[in-house]
Amino acid sequence: MIRLLSLLVLLVGLNGAAAQGLKAPVDLVRASLVAETASVRAGEPFTVALRLVMKPGWHVYWRNPGDSGLPPEMVWTLPAGVSAGPIQWPAPERIPVAHLMNYGYEGDIALLVTITPPASLDPAVAVKVAGKLSYLVCEVECVPGSANLSLTLPVSSAPPAADPGSAALFRRARAALPEPTPAPAHLSVEGERLVLALGGLGLDPASLRSAAFFPYSETAIDNAAAQEFKADAAGIRLTLARATPSEPPPATLPGVLVVETAAGDPGRRAFAIGEEPAIAPAAGQIPDVAVPAPKAASGPAPDEALTLLGAAGLAFLGGLILNLMPCVFPVLSIKVLSLVRHSGESQSRVRLHGLAYTLGVLASFLALAGLLIALKSGGATIGWGFQLQSPLVVAGLAYLLFAMGLSLSGVMHLGGALAGLGDGLSRRGGLEGSFLTGILATVVATPCTAPFMGAAIGFALTQSAITGLAVFASLGLGLALPFLLLTAWPGALARLPRPGAWMETLKGALAFPVYATAAWLVWVLAQQVGPEGLLAALVGLVLVAFSAWTWERARTASSLPGRLARVLSLAALLGAGALALGLERGGGAVSLAGEGVEPFTQARLDGLLREGRPVLVNMTAAWCITCQVNERTALSTEAVRTALRERGIAYLKGDWTNQNPEITKLLELHGRSGVPLYLLYTGPGEPMVLPQILTKGTVLAALESVKPVGGGQSAALGGTRP
Repeated sequence: MIRLLSLLVLLVGLNGAAAQGLKAPVDLVRASLVAETASVRAGEPFTVALRLVMKPGWHVYWRNPGDSGLPPEMVWTLPAGVSAGPIQWPAPERIPVAHLMNYGYEGDIALLVTITPPASLDPAVAVKVAGKLSYLVCEVECVPGSANLSLTLPVSSAPPAADPGSAALFRRARAALPEPTPAPAHLSVEGERLVLALGGLGLDPASLRSAAFFPYSETAIDNAAAQEFKADAAGIRLTLARATPSEPPPATLPGVLVVETAAGDPGRRAFAIGEEPAIAPAAGQIPDVAVPAPKAASGPAPDEALTLLGAAGLAFLGGLILNLMPCVFPVLSIKVLSLVRHSGESQSRVRLHGLAYTLGVLASFLALAGLLIALKSGGATIGWGFQLQSPLVVAGLAYLLFAMGLSLSGVMHLGGALAGLGDGLSRRGGLEGSFLTGILATVVATPCTAPFMGAAIGFALTQSAITGLAVFASLGLGLALPFLLLTAWPGALARLPRPGAWMETLKGALAFPVYATAAWLVWVLAQQVGPEGLLAALVGLVLVAFSAWTWERARTASSLPGRLARVLSLAALLGAGALALGLERGGGAVSLAGEGVEPFTQARLDGLLREGRPVLVNMTAAWCITCQVNERTALSTEAVRTALRERGIAYLKGDWTNQNPEITKLLELHGRSGVPLYLLYTGPGEPMVLPQILTKGTVLAALESVKPVGGGQSAALGGTRP
């Protein structure tokens, strides 16, 4: 039975990683880099195309993705002296998804980029143009992906000739670019709506079938609202719903107007209105997110001065503190109880249990870190605790801990291989149990972020693989050290009570913290999969209990009934596993409801910062225990909410329960690999990074640095957008 449970956990972990959507399958997007010319001439710019061919029904995003999404980004690797210009964006389409409206592309799209070589080139050295393209491709669900693209062109002294094989591609790409408007657009306000008028387009009003406006600003209009248009001899008049009617209307509304005409006319035309915001490349790379760099408020924060030794020390302290976290303590307490059972053995044997537990912790930390580093190197936007973003992993852990609780309650015997409990295995099996307990302690520790851990893990994931593994090994050593010292110190062993009948009572009592942890995991699952998925998971728990009960009956039954009971037990366990495999994300995750609370999006944060508003950003997840404690003891208190209202501070909450590339990017920007992360933007410049463990006093002290803005409470709430 224990081996079957261990196999189930292994399968859960492997499938959980696969279920993350860590990298888009090749059949969703085929990306390539195409040059317009067959050669390069010194000092003469040439054009390349980032070509993306999407699977039918899937789409990528425009520079303004609309209500959700992220635009494609290219980080270039170019020879010295060679520079890349910004992406030239073709006119997008409106893509409705549920109640949202996205702006993007379907089918086959080419994004043009101008490459400028230096004034002199070595004719004998070909020019290699390369880079990493990152994108988000979506149908109903979204999958982040990336592709390493490159091409090599010879250097020529003659004017470069167009490549005949790519001429049609570049002709279509240029035809899809917006053309300049012949006359300035006029913007007016009618109540809560904006009216955009544009004349001189030279179009027959009777031929117009549709018109759509795509603003460059992500917060200018209500993207999902209907856009009403009228066309006459004077031009086109488009009525748009404002995103936040309570705010002052914009003076201008730059963007792209796309019109569809009847057959026989040009068909689809696009017009660029106003100035397109520039995206300037820096050091050969297009920046990912234009957000100020972090500034530490108190406690350690990641920075360039953090060394390997310092990061390892912080990781070690964080690992020590993890032993006191509610996700780890139940497992550790069970292991201490098993140590009491082994106290009659020789000291050398007890020390072996400590070493086996430590090896289990270190092996699992290094395996998890290696997987995380490998996936991030492959372009995945993930961080610490990524496996708990998979409903399959959460369900598997809940099943395993529930089975542990049943064993502690006496419903069944799992033997010593799970937590050192029971008498079913040999002495070798007891050491296996200690090793597996170390693995289990690591797995259940991942939802917790102890003090000092954030800076250390953030540093580890930005360094080489060897450096990163060394930091994670220090974290694991900190987690394992208390139990290792207990087994290595004879004086501590002598103070342990002698084995006796009291152990059965204590063992039964320890079942309830384990049940509580399983209940918490089911609650996390409910945030991820919604009511129908929760019902399937609860049925799975019933099947786990039935499997345990029938397995225990098989131990005392005769041969034929025993075999039948084992078959029923295995069938129930496989049924529970099948239900877990069928779980799909579909819940609402962390509750964002509340006075003055807005869902985090990068566009909303950028908009608030442009307005000069102070902003508190809370990055959280349903499976993050530290986040939930901070929420209840500090952020949700009336004193903190009052301070936010009085000082006009906008409050954005980002939910990382399921994978969210926007949140992952912001975490990485501030040197973090996981939640929680708390940022306080007090004005122009860098944000204040609050500690990972909050108190009401800590938050209030930070908010005191914000000068109250005009409007007080109304200012804090006026910007709320669903």
